[in-house]
Amino acid sequence: MTDHPRRRVSDLLPASTSLRPSVLADEVLRLIWMERTISRAEIARRLELSRSTVSELVTFLLETGLVAEAGIGASSGGRRPITLEFQDAACGIIGLDMGATHITVVLTDLRGRVLTSAYSEWPVRTDPDGTRARAIALIDECLVRAPGAATQLLGIGVAVPSPVDPRHPERLSTLVLPAWNGRNGFDRLRARFDVPVFIDNDANLGALAEQWWGAGRGIADFAYIKVATGVGSGHVIEGRVRRGATGVAGEIGHVAIDPRGALCSCGNRGCLVTFVGAAALVERARTLRPEFPDSMLDPRHLTIEAIEAAALADDPLAVQVVADAAGYLGIAIAGLLNIMNPAAVIIGGGLTRVGDRLLGPLREVVLRRTFVSAVAASEIKHSELGPLGVAVGAATLVLEAALADPALFPTIGAR
Repeated sequence: MTDHPRRRVSDLLPASTSLRPSVLADEVLRLIWMERTISRAEIARRLELSRSTVSELVTFLLETGLVAEAGIGASSGGRRPITLEFQDAACGIIGLDMGATHITVVLTDLRGRVLTSAYSEWPVRTDPDGTRARAIALIDECLVRAPGAATQLLGIGVAVPSPVDPRHPERLSTLVLPAWNGRNGFDRLRARFDVPVFIDNDANLGALAEQWWGAGRGIADFAYIKVATGVGSGHVIEGRVRRGATGVAGEIGHVAIDPRGALCSCGNRGCLVTFVGAAALVERARTLRPEFPDSMLDPRHLTIEAIEAAALADDPLAVQVVADAAGYLGIAIAGLLNIMNPAAVIIGGGLTRVGDRLLGPLREVVLRRTFVSAVAASEIKHSELGPLGVAVGAATLVLEAALADPALFPTIGAR
């Protein structure tokens, strides 16, 4: 990627100083990122630091290229201040979403804005080597479109359709992805692009994206449910994504809805995914097709995308399939509300394309099956981020790590 050694912000820090600049500079950098534009005087006031300390720290931050002087600000009575501005375009971040049957890559700036994206259908579950190679090709495709971001790439975030143990992020579930033999092999990404790689479950990263940029902004407690090939949930509690002791929190797709139902890939029967996962909905449409002779759905070419498109056109068969899915999903969400009482439930994944055709009957089922107080405190709504949401969440995972430890940022223009 580059023909020079990559330098990090930590490389610019003085060897020793009484100001402990690495700690104070981190706080100042995070504040500038949050405010976007701010004066030195306001930084001193907000962080309760002397102006001389802030001046020294800002001098250091200006050298990193992550902060720049933005011009003259408004006066509050004295001299008009020179404002500082965080440079959102200073670095690029790659977000990689590996679904069961697709790979999506986004390249974002440091404010979560998508600069470019790439997509490929791919048999991720059964082809680990091909998946890794295809992911690298899609990343290269995005970086070619934005060469500046390629030079200053902050990191790569990866969303996987598997639980991820925070203590062993290199491992994948052999039950969910047996062909991967328990290892993700993403060291190839780290070696190829010479940047840190961060990995998490796709539903967790959907929740993270909604918290930072979407329907979860300003909500301290909410659940995000992704309905796609599989079904998973991510949970934000007191402002943080909660993953559980071993990263398995949120496997709502394997909550038993009917213990006498169809056999699930996990070995149990009647799991939620056997009712509302993509394969289950296609099979439901195929079963009901004879009862709807005028349906626009072609029984020879049934796909989840075709069902969604037909539902948007108010095809009665497709609407019935979506309503059936809403009923089963509502049972699971009602249990979630009664147990956890989140302020909101955000529905993501492809099925959200149908909008209120899903959410309308879903809300009715939830209302019938929960305590009134639980429903009153919870809003059920769809994701605001569309099909790129999980990939954006993967990029946000990198940004979150860098803002927690700004030494991860590369220096801009420093060779």
